Amino acid sequence: MALMQHSVLALALAVSLAGCGGGGGENSSSQPVPQPAPQPQQLPEISIDPYWRNASIYFLLPDRFSNGDVTNDLAYSRQADGAPLRGFLGGDLRGVIDKLKEGYFSALGIDAIWMSPIVENIHGYLESSGRTYAYHGYWPKDWTAVDANFGSEADLQELIDTAHRQGIRVLLDVIANHTGPETSQDPLWPSDWVRTAPVCDWSGFAGNVTCTLTDHLPDIRTESDAAVEIPPLLREKWQQEGRLEQELAELNSFFARTGHPRAPRYHLMKWLTDWVREYGVDGFRVDTAKHVEPEFWAELKLEAEDALAQWKQQFPEKKIDDKPFFMLGEVYGFGVDNFWNSDGRQYDFGDRKVDFYQYGFDSLINMGFVHQAQQSPANLFQQYANDLIDGDLKGAGILSYISSHDDLDSFDRDRSRTFESATKLLLAPGAVQVYYGDETARQLTDAQAIYDAQLRSPMNWDELADPATQQVLAHWQKLLHFRRAHPAIGAGEHRVHRQAPLLFSRTLQGDRVLVALDLSAGEKVIPVSGVFDEGTTLRDAYSGAEAAVTGDTLTLDTGFELVLLEPAD
Repeated sequence: MALMQHSVLALALAVSLAGCGGGGGENSSSQPVPQPAPQPQQLPEISIDPYWRNASIYFLLPDRFSNGDVTNDLAYSRQADGAPLRGFLGGDLRGVIDKLKEGYFSALGIDAIWMSPIVENIHGYLESSGRTYAYHGYWPKDWTAVDANFGSEADLQELIDTAHRQGIRVLLDVIANHTGPETSQDPLWPSDWVRTAPVCDWSGFAGNVTCTLTDHLPDIRTESDAAVEIPPLLREKWQQEGRLEQELAELNSFFARTGHPRAPRYHLMKWLTDWVREYGVDGFRVDTAKHVEPEFWAELKLEAEDALAQWKQQFPEKKIDDKPFFMLGEVYGFGVDNFWNSDGRQYDFGDRKVDFYQYGFDSLINMGFVHQAQQSPANLFQQYANDLIDGDLKGAGILSYISSHDDLDSFDRDRSRTFESATKLLLAPGAVQVYYGDETARQLTDAQAIYDAQLRSPMNWDELADPATQQVLAHWQKLLHFRRAHPAIGAGEHRVHRQAPLLFSRTLQGDRVLVALDLSAGEKVIPVSGVFDEGTTLRDAYSGAEAAVTGDTLTLDTGFELVLLEPAD
């Protein structure tokens, strides 16, 4: 399957890069050639691995998650003088490792961990929104190094190895659209590498791609095929670190092997896929995907697939399984059921539509869920089933969320509907993102912080002793473990058996579950006809109670309003 997907993607990429150019002369007739009437566009069928269509992915900012090593809290002469929630607070890779070893992620029921970028970021700061350092990781300076505030490459290796031993995959957040801002400590990259104007005006494809997102983010010339030299800032840095010759030799080897021109985007391709080839990174979350030519992402996916296959061949004892490389895209404005600029699987730039699933992406972040979740569970789940199982997004991967690091429209931002949030998100068709602290009701507001910094408060570990927080966490854990055990929840067929109170089943091949919502606490009789056979012993994954099917019904006595039925054996 992996080889077939690789070949199909390579063919699609070759056709895309070939373009539509062509000269005349093939038809010597002076008469116009009749043209067929335009036909509706038929997109190729896709079928993403059900594992990723159902996956529960935990998204965290290392700096805000857990401080495992206080000796690296301020690297590169950074200072503790940032505006509220806009400076480095000490979280690091060691903190993530510690929580892995404590079993936090396994107890939660997580399939994969996605960390915001961990490569070395700019050393200085900006003042436009209050003094802001690159604690978030999205202002890269050197794609070949781990930021010292987060730890070392040895820490990254230990983190990935520890996660893999628990069956948890690791995704790295990657950037190819821009470098970090120019500051008094961080020089601007050369003009053949980046542009500083125009600022994107969002008008059409060019107004989103060949432009700078903001006036402080230099845009990498990813469209250029012109050869470039290593920027002086990197050459000098690598020389000081004693690795200049090694880095240059590796680049020479990469370009000799691939035949790619020494253009900016191919340097980035080499640097990004090195993390896969050397450490066994399972996938990428791609930042600002729609602001880079989609052809590059397809090329990156092919190189990353090869890199992961090589790593698994070299380290078979470290791999989880043989699943191919996974790529998740942030296409801002894309979502289920034609949300915003979406047209089925395509993103509509106005003058061009792009199906990012045909350019290497296995899944896209679903920006619509935070708005669509305002409706009832019955309507929400049916809407998603209609699109993901039978509609325009059939077979596609999407990742829904209730909160994120940069979406101020987060669902239940004041954390007053935490149980409802989990139920709607974790039982909806599709894969899900758990933003760190969703499961513990971490606050997403701060009277002192401004803009998206409010969404990035430190993980509220100190509140885990609170009984109310423990109840919220237990709710998330039960639902996440249910998802992890049953790929049918995110990737299966959705069938409603009763509208009120809602009773529905999800089925994927041999995997079958039945879910009931809004029941009364105490004894409850649940019809199971057409889902489970007479005499079958079922387990309620929420309460732990078991009973046998009698007369096409199941009788349970639990203290909860939610029932998650699965075969007991």
